[in-house]
Amino acid sequence: MFAEVLTKTLIMKITVNKKLSVMKVFLFMCLISLAPLQAQNLDKVKKTASIDFETETLDYGTIEQNSNGERIFTFTNSGDAPLIISNVKASCGCTVPTYSKEAILPGKEGEIKIKYDTKRMGSFTKTITVHSNAYQSRKTLKIKGTIVSAD
Repeated sequence: MFAEVLTKTLIMKITVNKKLSVMKVFLFMCLISLAPLQAQNLDKVKKTASIDFETETLDYGTIEQNSNGERIFTFTNSGDAPLIISNVKASCGCTVPTYSKEAILPGKEGEIKIKYDTKRMGSFTKTITVHSNAYQSRKTLKIKGTIVSAD
């Protein structure tokens, strides 16, 4: 009697172990079959541009009326795709931005030139908004300073 119970118990354990082994093999095969899909998805990871400015605020300091109001914001494309600046807008007509329409390759530098009208007297703070295909598609820059009489 004891031998029969022991035999049945062993047979059940072997059956359970075989089922577990079959399940493990099945799961392993499923995982292996998904690996090529993951590799394809890695190829489809979207590359992005990234715009990093040396400074986001240019301080003119105190300058004389009618002096040179040109300044330059320098930036680097630290992404892994070409950077394209689509638009640069100043907060008012007294500030005129110019920029290259050419793509900036990854790792390369670019410039945005700003010309502020220094005929106006007093303190000023203006914003320049840069639109691009970068990860952060809109970046706001600032210029500030004070214009005093040349007398």
